[in-house]
Formats: sequence, structure tokens, C-alpha cells
Amino acid sequence: MSGSPTAPEQGTEHPAERPATADWAQRPERSNMAMLRLMAWLSLHLGRPTGRVLLHLIAAYFVAFAPAARRASRDYLGRALGRRARLTDGYRHVFSFAATIHDRLYLLKDRFELFDIRIEGAELIHDQTARGRGALLFGAHFGSFEVIRAVGRNQPGLQIALAMYEDNARKINTLLSAINPAARPEVIGLGRLDAMLRIRQRLADGALVGVLADRSLDDDARVHLPLLGSPAPLPLGPFRMAAMLRARVIFMAGLYHGGNRYTVRFLPIADFAGLGEPGAPTRDEAIHAAMQAYAAALETCCREAPSNWFNFFPFWGDAPQAPQ
Repeated sequence: MSGSPTAPEQGTEHPAERPATADWAQRPERSNMAMLRLMAWLSLHLGRPTGRVLLHLIAAYFVAFAPAARRASRDYLGRALGRRARLTDGYRHVFSFAATIHDRLYLLKDRFELFDIRIEGAELIHDQTARGRGALLFGAHFGSFEVIRAVGRNQPGLQIALAMYEDNARKINTLLSAINPAARPEVIGLGRLDAMLRIRQRLADGALVGVLADRSLDDDARVHLPLLGSPAPLPLGPFRMAAMLRARVIFMAGLYHGGNRYTVRFLPIADFAGLGEPGAPTRDEAIHAAMQAYAAALETCCREAPSNWFNFFPFWGDAPQAPQ
């Protein structure tokens, strides 16, 4: 993550690494804004049931004509399911991805009556905001982040900002402006010189700052930690940032269970406010423990809702699966 220190941390399973490429950042977009606007118009005018019929065609096309993504999906699903992934598993994976994007259109339009949304761990957020302290919400490319934002928009006084890479931030803002300009989030562009200062200020204001902590760009350090049976390269930057800001970290996920059912989940990960106090872990130890807790929370979600993790590229690289 740009703007954070780059010295290797101690106490990790493997040293931090800097891969030459970041596949997810190099993959071309498979859609354009005209198609997204058309899909939005059809969905919002014809209704959610009709729109979901179109999703089956989109998912079938993707499964048939995206072999690299299909292979990555099969590798991930084999790890999450604990068995060899079948074609139907891969189709369900892609359809879940399409369904969460489709539902995003309705959530952006505040059509909450269409959904059955349950919340786990809401007391963590209430406690944090009641004390006037902001927190970092660490999520992943898992399920629906929009359902988390939608829940937040229904909470008076709750401030939520997003920290993301500049290119993604521009795409998100363009898409949201086309659907509902009023729903545009506050975005802090990572990689800018003032990004850390802006995040620090928003935390001081009592805001929640969301970060998708399962990916980074190719020049960012990673640490290999156990995830679904094999060492996985997780970005070090978000956790260094949390330690530098002495912030509390809460895991977030919007699990999609099919149909119109979602669960918004919050779990405690770490609180770096006590760094440096007598008897407290060292900075490196605290970062390592936080990364382990994050990986464990993500693995639990992947086991519970395996079709929800939307990383359609070889996340583990050449690491073999653990024996089933």
C-alpha cells in the first residue's frame, strides 16, 4: 500500500515479498459504461426477477469463454470446499458475483425492502462510534460491500469513507454517478501524498474507513500466511497503516446466501491504540497477530459461503492445494 513503510516485519511465516506482477490490476475490463448503464436501466425498469434471468446468461458466457478465470475459480473452490470443484460449483461462483453486482443497483436506489439483511457484530460499530473513535474496516473482495454501505446509510450520524487505489476509485465514482449521484461514497485515493493524512483526519472525526485488504499492487510488500490450506500472499500495507495510525481494526464482510438473503458481519481484529505501552506486544508482533486474525476471519467466511470470494485470478500462485 503506497504511503506506508516498507521494512520487512519479523515473526511472519515467510518474509515479505514483492511479486513482479499483480494479475488482478492488469486484467482488462470485460464491460464498458454503456453496457453497465443499459443493465442498470433494464434491471430498474423491468424489476429484479427479470434482471436475474439475464444474469444466468451472463454467468454462462463467463464460464464458457474465460478459461483463465475458470481455472482460478476451480483452484480456489477446491480449497474452500475441501473437495474437487465441479462445473456447477464454478457456475455458482460466477453467478454469485453477477448477482451481488446486480443487487448493488437496487441497494444504490435504497430499495431495501427487496432484501433480507441480517447483521452480526453491530455492537462493535455502536461501541466505536459511541466513544467518538473512528476505526478501519478491513474487508476483502468477498460478497457485497454495497450491502454494508447500505446498512451504514441507514444509521444516522454514521460516517463511512472508502480508501482505494486511484484507478478503481475513478471507476467506482463514474458508475455510482450514473446510477445515483446521491449515493456516491467519500473516497480517499490510495497512492496520493495526502492519503494518510486524510485517513488520520477521518478517524479523528469518528468515521469508519473501509479498506479491501486482500489485494495490493505489484510494488507492495506481502506476507505469506496460512489460508485455506496453503500459504497465501496477503498485503502488509493495510496493517502497517493501521499500526502507524494506532487505529482499531474491524473485519467486515457482506455474505450473500442466494436469493435476496445477506448477512453483514463485523468481527474484532486488532486495536493498535495501546502500541508502546508497558507490557504491550511489539509493533511487529501486533501486526503479525492482526494479519493472522484477518486471515482466519476470511477463511471462516470462505468456508461458510465459498461462492462469495471474487478473486478470479491465481491468488496462491503456484502453491499446491493441501491434500483433501
